[in-house]
Amino acid sequence: MATSQKRITKELSECVNNPPTGITISASETDLHSWTATLIGPPGTVYAGGIFTLSIVLPTDYPFKAPQVTFATRIYHPNVTNDSAGAICLGMLKPENWKPASKIHAVLDAVRQLLVEPNPDDPLEPRIADEFKNAPREFEKTARSYVARYAAVSKK
Repeated sequence: MATSQKRITKELSECVNNPPTGITISASETDLHSWTATLIGPPGTVYAGGIFTLSIVLPTDYPFKAPQVTFATRIYHPNVTNDSAGAICLGMLKPENWKPASKIHAVLDAVRQLLVEPNPDDPLEPRIADEFKNAPREFEKTARSYVARYAAVSKK
């Protein structure tokens, strides 16, 4: 258990002091295993202009088991469930692909890259993946409407 805490503390420090592009990270004050990341929609994508919150839960046996990373902000994407759960389909997070040497920084980079380049060939939402491939304008319109509705920066 102590090794896990040490590793998590080190990774948190690395992520806070040298965050992935467009992402800020914080840990719960009461639970080192519960992090929140704020991801700015990558420029030049349908997600630009949005701010998305990610929930990161590190298992007690991290790094031997993958973290659970989900979108707390609704997003229209072929690799993210189109519901409040916000589950993400990302190869490196699959139990059979996770390696203890992997780090949260790399996971967050991969999540951001998924917004730049969705992977419609390994979808969680087949209907959205089909739309992404076959009706890109419709996909872009719906994705932008989700950004405006769920992820837009409030204008005060």
